[in-house]
Amino acid sequence: MKKFTAGLISAALCAAMLTSCGVPDNTVFSADDLEGKTIGVQLGTTGDTYASDVKDAKVEKYSKGADAVQALKQGKIDAVIIDSEPAKEFVDKNDDLKILDDPFADEEYAIAMKLDNKDLQTEINGALKELKDEGTLDKIKSNYQGETKGKNQYTSPDGVDRSKGKLIMATNAEFPPYEYKEGDKIVGLDADMMQAVCDKLGYELQIDDMAFDSIISAVQSGKADVGVAGMTVTPDREKNVLFSDGYATSTQVIIVRKK
Repeated sequence: MKKFTAGLISAALCAAMLTSCGVPDNTVFSADDLEGKTIGVQLGTTGDTYASDVKDAKVEKYSKGADAVQALKQGKIDAVIIDSEPAKEFVDKNDDLKILDDPFADEEYAIAMKLDNKDLQTEINGALKELKDEGTLDKIKSNYQGETKGKNQYTSPDGVDRSKGKLIMATNAEFPPYEYKEGDKIVGLDADMMQAVCDKLGYELQIDDMAFDSIISAVQSGKADVGVAGMTVTPDREKNVLFSDGYATSTQVIIVRKK
């Protein structure tokens, strides 16, 4: 009977204190501590690139950022490198995780399109400038960030001309608050921003969800007109796609377990 009772107590302690029952303590307190560690990233992202440059690190690549976060919670990896806004969303929903104070890298997001599609680039840059100048872009951002979150939903003006036909946007709807799913609908900052761009230019927006590392290929092949997925402008990507002017800035951060 004593053994049975002790077993119950042990099981209860394991349930209450996962760290002592298989999930290791956190050992990453700064970017310097990543050396030799196992780092989780979303496949094809700049986080993937940065992690690959960490000395002696093992990089585990996941199709979704949420999968990397789950692996971190389970103790399968030591840290996750990911963009700051999705990181905030994940940490808000998981009180056993935290973001390290020191940012890992700064970056700029832009819209990708085919290398030879300079006419579309000019159109989109013009629309982005108008949206910035009139304050619409800031209003869209404020609906997904900070104290005004959820209070400034973008809606298309009445009587918008759609005579130019469809503009297909390739994205990866696993990147809140930039793109994610509510039921069957893809929503988020990027979705609203591109809807506003299409409203300016006379297009009907169609959003196609796919793996992040398939987006550039979809743009290159013409399956999509633009790639919009919190996509950072990098020299390597500029060899394969044309980018618009930047519409948002972000920071790569490190998520770790609290304990």
